[in-house]
Amino acid sequence: MARLFHVPLSPFCRKVRLSLAEKKIEVELVEERYWEADPDFLRRNPAGKVPVLKLDGRMLAESAAICEYIEETRPEPALMPSAPEDRFEVRRLVGWFDDKFHHEVTSKLLYERVNKKVTGAGYPDSRNVKDGAKAIKYHLDYMAWLLDHRRWLAGDVMTLADFAAAAHLSSLDYISDVDWNRSAVVKDWYAKIKSRPAFRSILADQIPGFRQPPHYADLDF
Repeated sequence: MARLFHVPLSPFCRKVRLSLAEKKIEVELVEERYWEADPDFLRRNPAGKVPVLKLDGRMLAESAAICEYIEETRPEPALMPSAPEDRFEVRRLVGWFDDKFHHEVTSKLLYERVNKKVTGAGYPDSRNVKDGAKAIKYHLDYMAWLLDHRRWLAGDVMTLADFAAAAHLSSLDYISDVDWNRSAVVKDWYAKIKSRPAFRSILADQIPGFRQPPHYADLDF
């Protein structure tokens, strides 16, 4: 069985979990306190980051590389389109959420409010929280623009781009940091993607010291 060393609210770990679940790959989840720099974990990934996936007798690190490995070795159901230009758009959007969205929103909201408390790194920086709350509005508007022109974020079919976005937004939704009333089309997209069987284990996550919002696990909210 595959084994994933992860942190429940990490969007990068969630993206890998969604890919594994969509392809029906059974996996054992192992919570990893990466901030403690355990020597065993550092042997698995000297970068000291999660996720780390043990699959096919290999230790795989870096979420984007992991997801592409899964896609190449288990191509069905496909999470990457066949046309090069369409694959480029998926990769562009995965990069958008894992880089730009992460830097401007996730790191300023989730990391300030949750990660600092969990790791004992101090109290939230109110300036960062304020900046993140402002930036997420821009990103939700960009998603709305994409979804006004496409059925899914990268085109007419669901892809890894949707999982990357949903991984970040589901983590932020756990701490009630997403204004779903800002865009009906984004809210509908999220309701559609989180109703997939692949999302079930993520919606069941319980983080000690943090309470799920009432709508979090609802499939239609």
